Parts: sequence; structure tokens; C-alpha cells
Amino acid sequence: MGPFELERKLGVGGMGIVYLAKYLKTGQRVAVKVLSPDLMADHKVAKRFEREMDILKKLKHPHIVQYYGGSTSNNQRFYAMELVKGGSLEDILKKKGPVDWEQAIEYGIQIAQALEHAHAAGIIHRDLKPANLLLTSKGVMKLSDFGIARDTQSTALTAAGKTVGTMSYMAPEQITGKHPISAKTDLYAMGCVLFEMLSGRTPFLSETAPEMLFKHLDEDPPSIRDFNITVPIWLDQLIHELMEKDPSERPFDALAVQVKLEEVKEMVASQASVAKQTAMGGGSSTMMEGDADLTKILGKSKKKRKRKRQRQVPFYEKAWFLGLCLTGIIGLLAWGFWPANEQERFVELEAPMASTDSKDWYGVEYKLADYLADFPDSEHAAQVQQWKDRVEMDRAEKQAERNAKMGRDAESHAERLYMEARMFEKFGDRLTALQKFEGIPALFEGDEQARPFVNLARRQAKKINDSIGGQNDPAEFIKQQIEEADELYFQGEEAQARSRWQSIVSLYSNITEHEALVKRARARILDAEGTLKQEYVGEEDAPDENALDGDSE
Repeated sequence: MGPFELERKLGVGGMGIVYLAKYLKTGQRVAVKVLSPDLMADHKVAKRFEREMDILKKLKHPHIVQYYGGSTSNNQRFYAMELVKGGSLEDILKKKGPVDWEQAIEYGIQIAQALEHAHAAGIIHRDLKPANLLLTSKGVMKLSDFGIARDTQSTALTAAGKTVGTMSYMAPEQITGKHPISAKTDLYAMGCVLFEMLSGRTPFLSETAPEMLFKHLDEDPPSIRDFNITVPIWLDQLIHELMEKDPSERPFDALAVQVKLEEVKEMVASQASVAKQTAMGGGSSTMMEGDADLTKILGKSKKKRKRKRQRQVPFYEKAWFLGLCLTGIIGLLAWGFWPANEQERFVELEAPMASTDSKDWYGVEYKLADYLADFPDSEHAAQVQQWKDRVEMDRAEKQAERNAKMGRDAESHAERLYMEARMFEKFGDRLTALQKFEGIPALFEGDEQARPFVNLARRQAKKINDSIGGQNDPAEFIKQQIEEADELYFQGEEAQARSRWQSIVSLYSNITEHEALVKRARARILDAEGTLKQEYVGEEDAPDENALDGDSE
């Protein structure tokens, strides 16, 4: 392709395919992005690809992937760029988990520098996320993939009211259009990325796209210190500021973010210095510099002092008193940040778990697991385990219902058996459903992965036992369903009747003891679809052909 020899595929995006390639003139390895052949005929997509090339031409910065050139002729659209060999931040987080706060600040400064350069050129990235942040082998971060970036100096290609971006990092104004897209839109995404760097998860978690979007619009992000207690309070505050719903309340620009990140390092260093001096028995540097008389007294502590009358220093200006006060303050701060004890943490869980809204449960799900890990022998451990099971059951049931509704296969054997039992229950055959529910715990005993469905099966079995009191017969139930379907057909409700017969065939065709009843239901379906001319209700498997009158309805 042009002067490049494509070697192997590196990745696939929304518009193009990225290949490892060799520049034939020099042998240099580069990355070549090619517009997908099936999108060549789409004029708007082709224009967007060309615009991405134009944007990259404008941007030359050590923290932005370098553009080498490309072509839009001869029915080929491609461009070459710098090959970054260290993988993406997304890869790093998946393999190694969260980074420490010092590393997150260094990465954050590099991201902010890249954004500062792009914003100065009139470019808003609009899709800042870990997958688009690449790392060199030396740990230098580079911003990539400007496929949906907006050039504020060019004509927009995105239609009004159209939402673009990745939902986990999408600023409220990208969703609603209430505020114009601006450089501060990228700052919101940067806050989400910093949160993920430090915790290993995005600020908001959701099972559906609409729920995720509403969380960005309405919910305050959690504190990063709930997931990583080592994060300085100032960095936690900055992340919250970056993720403000109103763009005007976010930092002024990417340069301001760099300054704030540097300040976090300075404040942590200053705090460490004060704590060290206090531990060594001295006062703070500020106190010593601010009191010249006291400095002289301390400086001459080992020298012979002249016997002359000196100014009487009040006790509240003396080093011992100031040092004692500082020690007390540090002690109070340490006490404030000290992990809560077992009882306090249990009380913290009670209110959300008493809620009838499962969203409140999900908000403390990780705390339930942490509590059980930290206090396995607590008197409240059984209650917390019940709460944790409830959350996992709710999540598993919603996912299983969603899979069934969308026609997707069950994600596990336990899910498949549970949903099969639910089908019998929904059809009304509670005894067969009960038998299947009761079989699930025995089948998956000790399987932690299947635990949510085992608990769901036990719950449903108890409900059925409580309602039927052991009085039910599947065969009688099926006969009753066939008779009711016959009556529906008799009354002209053919679709409902056929649906009920078909349900019997689908549910019971693999159960040997109900074979005769399944045949009867199947015969009803065939008769309804064939030439049945006379209404009938009875126990026979098929109507008596001699009783049919060819001219009768």
C-alpha cells in the first residue's frame, strides 16, 4: 500500500484497520491505518477519515502519536503514524491493575500536556479513554485515535443532536447538548481516566447504556479513596472537579490541570516534611521562619548564653507548645483517615441494604466483599453474606432475563437450568418448576460461580412450596391447560389456544411420563392448522373423522 508493506493487523476501530508496516525505503516500522474497504463508498465516513488525517497534520507534540503522511488517491485511504510498542493504558490496567498515585499524576500531566497542545490548535478529542492512550517502551504516554475529534476551525461532520464518544467517559454535555462541546469535555473524560487508573474501574458501572448515560447526568462520582485509600485527598478533589456536571465548574483548561497535579505532589511532600520534623521533636518550618526570636533561642541552645534579661516569651509561642499542637492536629487527621472499625463499617452498610432500590445495593457491593474479607469471623458476617448474595442474585437474574429476552444463549449451565425452571413456573406448572429448582442446588454444590443461581433456585423453590403446600399434579395441570386451550379455540381465540398447546409441546416433549399429553397437544396444533371442521373438546388424541361433516364449519 503506497510505500509501505503491510505485515500484520494490530487492531480494528470503528472506521479503519491498523497494521504493523514497513517503510520500504528505510525499513522503519510504522503503524498504518487503512479505511475499511466496505466503508470506501460511504462519502461521509471517507470525509471523516480524511479529516482525521488533517487533524493529525496539525498536531506535533511528544505526547501525541506522530503523523508521517498518507494518501487518499487511487481508491485507497490510509496514513502512517508512529509505532508505539508499549501497548495501551487499557492493556496495562487489565494486566497489572491500578497504578500508584505518583504514577497516575505523571501520566495525568502528560495527558494534560497533549490536550493543551490539541486544544490550542482548536482540536477537541471527544474520545479520551485508556484504549486511546498508548505507552512507549520507556513509559512515555501518547494520545492517539482522533477519529471522532472535532476541529472547531472546520465544518462539523456530526449531525446536530448526534451523540458520539464512549459512554463510560462521556461528559454530560456530550449526552444532552445542553452545553456546547468544548475543551472542558475532554477534561471530564480525563477525570474518568484518572479514576480508572487509580481504581481499576470506571467511575460509573451499569448493565445498560441508558442507565450509564443517566449516571453521568445525575449521579455524583464516588470518591476514589473508597477504592484506594492511598490516594491523596487533593488528588481525589481534583478528580471530582474534573467530573463536575457543569463545564464551568471544571478547571479552566488543560494547563490548569497540569498546575493542580504538580501542586498535589508539592502538598504531599510538604505534609511529609512537617510530619517528619514533628516526629523528630521540632516545630514546622513555617513556625520557625516566622518567629525570629524563637529561632535565635533554638539556634543557641548549645552555646553559653549571656546572663542578661531577655523578653519573656508567652507559652503559646514556645516551640514545645507549638510542636504539641501540631502533633495533635496530625493525630486528629490520622484518626479521621483511619479505617473504620468492624461495627462502624457494618452500620455504614445497613442503610443502603435496607433500601428497596437495587441501585443503592450496587453502590456498596465492593464494601460488602471487603467487609467479609476483613472480618470473616464477625458476628455480622452472616448478615453481610446474605446482603452480598442478594446483590449477586439480583444481578444474575437481570442478566439471565436479558439474555432470554434478546435471544442470547445462557452464559452458564446454571443459568440455563434456572431459566428452564422459570419457564415452567411462568407457564403455571409450579410442581415441575419446583422439581427443577430443587435439583439445581444439589447439582452445583460447592460451585462458587453458580452460587447466585443456586440461591435463586432455593428462593423460588421456597415460594412455590409455600403457595402449593405440596398439593399439585403435573399431569392434571397439563390436562387442564389443554382443556382451557380447547375452550379458547372453541370461542374463536385461535392464536391464544395455539400458543398454549405449543407451550405444552415445547416444555414437556423431553419428559417421558407426559408423552401422551404432549401428543394430544401436538394433535390439536395439527388439527388447527389443517382441515378441522368441527369443534371438539375431549380426551381423545384426535377427532373422530366420521363425526366430521365436510360442509359444516
